Order: sequence, then C-alpha cells, then structure tokens
Amino acid sequence: MNRYIRQIQLPGVGLSGQEKLANARVLVVGAGGLGCTVIPALAGAGVGQLTLIDPDLIELTNLHRQTLYTMADIGMPKATAAARRVQALNSDCRPTPLVARLDPANAPKLIASADVIVDAADSFAVTYILSDLCLAAGKSLISASVIGQSGYAGGFCGSAPSYRAVFPDLPTQAASCATAGVLGPVVATLAAVQAQMVLAQLIGLQPSPLGRVVTLDLSSWRLGGFSFTGAAESPGFGFIAASQISPNDTVVDLRPAGSVQPLPDTQTLAAADLADWPIPPGRVVLCCSSGLRAWRCAQVLAARGATSLALLADGQ
Repeated sequence: MNRYIRQIQLPGVGLSGQEKLANARVLVVGAGGLGCTVIPALAGAGVGQLTLIDPDLIELTNLHRQTLYTMADIGMPKATAAARRVQALNSDCRPTPLVARLDPANAPKLIASADVIVDAADSFAVTYILSDLCLAAGKSLISASVIGQSGYAGGFCGSAPSYRAVFPDLPTQAASCATAGVLGPVVATLAAVQAQMVLAQLIGLQPSPLGRVVTLDLSSWRLGGFSFTGAAESPGFGFIAASQISPNDTVVDLRPAGSVQPLPDTQTLAAADLADWPIPPGRVVLCCSSGLRAWRCAQVLAARGATSLALLADGQ
C-alpha cells in the first residue's frame, strides 16, 4: 500500500477507500483528449478494472493534447495504446481495450458490468446514449466536454438527474476539436476534474459529485458551476444502432447522396423535404453522421404529428 499512502492519508479515503478503488470497475468511453488524462489518473489511483472503448487510431494531430501517446504510437488503436500505458503505469490495474464504437447495441452490457461510466467521447450522440442507458440502469455517469478554451465536467444519473434533464436539446451547430480547435491544457484540466469526480464517487466522498456541473473558461479565466439536483427529466428522441433497425421501420438517410456508403433499404432525403413528406405508419429512423441533423428533422416531424421517431448517428 506504500504506492497509495498519500491518498490513503486523506480524510474520507483511508484503507477502506483504497479497497473500494481496488475492487472498482470503470468503463471509459473515449481514449482521446479527455481519456488521456482520465485513464492514467484512475490507473495511478489504483482503480482495479478499466474497460477502455474507442474506435479511432492515433494521428499526429492528436499528440498536442493526447499526451498519453508518443510519435511511435501513430497508427495504433487508441484503446490498445492506452491499455499498454496503464499496464506500464500500474500492474494493480487490469485494463481491457475495445477497439470499437460505442452504440446503443453494445453499450448496455458494458454499462451493466461497470460501477461508474466515464463519458470522455467527442460525440453528443454518445453522451445522450450513455445518459439514457445509465438512467435506466441506475448507474453513475461522469461526463465532460471541451471545445476551444472552455468546457464542463459533471456527474449525472445514478442518484441524480440525467444529462438529458440538464441539457434537453442539442446545440444549434455541431462542433468538435477537429472543427473548432482546442488547447491541450484546457482538456487536461477538465479531464482531471472528471477523474476526481470518478474517484469521489467510487470512494463515496461527500459532497457527492452527482448532481453537479463544474464549468471552466480559460479564455476569461473563469471557474464556475451549478447544482442540478432538482432538474426534471425531459423526454426526447432516442438513438438506436444500425443493428437495431427492424423490417417495419422507415429509414431516412439525411446525408448528401454520394457522400457516404448509404444504409440498405433507405430513403435519401434532404432536411427541407420533410416539411411536406408523407409520414408513414410505424417507426421512422432518421440517420445522419453526427445525429444533429437527425435530431432537428425529428423535431420537424414531431411537430407534424409523428409519434414514433428514432435517431441513428452513423458517422463513418
């Protein structure tokens, strides 16, 4: 236990808290910018099992903020490289890498086997998928997001309202680190807050991180936050996986024709076409790359009376 003596000394941690960490199972969704700080922080603290899921390969443009990786790792799956770093950092931690995209089909089993779920993905579709499933399963979700020089980290679900209760609607425009840019220290700072929330939840430190959001804007040097313990759950459009499409569904692909490989048995429509599109019986599945266009189109169809709608974020 000499490795962990400095955190064992903390009030509220002790040997019992360290034992909780050793027995903990954490699912980390995303081994990119946020994950590159969250993952070694959890491994270093002695979290017993880490499941790391990420579909992407390491690229040169990642390295300014994803400092868990080196030039020699370029082209390697992030989940695999991150698991190797965890093994080198702490043999007490057992990492399981999954080179895959999290979706509504594979997420339930992964969530069921974890004590705390970490949303470190750069995808609001993944965030809503995790929020819906964690709320249903009663599991704690620690989520963070960073764009440019600002972002947030928060504790959702479990004993607290869901992410959807706090953020019931998607942003008006999709943005990511790839499109809007980001500074590495901002990512690392909020990822460290995220890791602290995970450890606090696993140990049972008070006050709980659940029901709280910490905000950070380093362009103006502002740190803030708020409690959302009284937020009411908000209904919304759910996401499905391509494998969950049924033969009775009407699938509408909103992506420009020829831009990607289309899904089988789909109608290709532009968003403007839905204003007078005859709404068919049964469920309508709206598909786009990120989920944002599908969400907006679902609002249009819902306003026209459609009652069975699902979203598919089929980024390729």
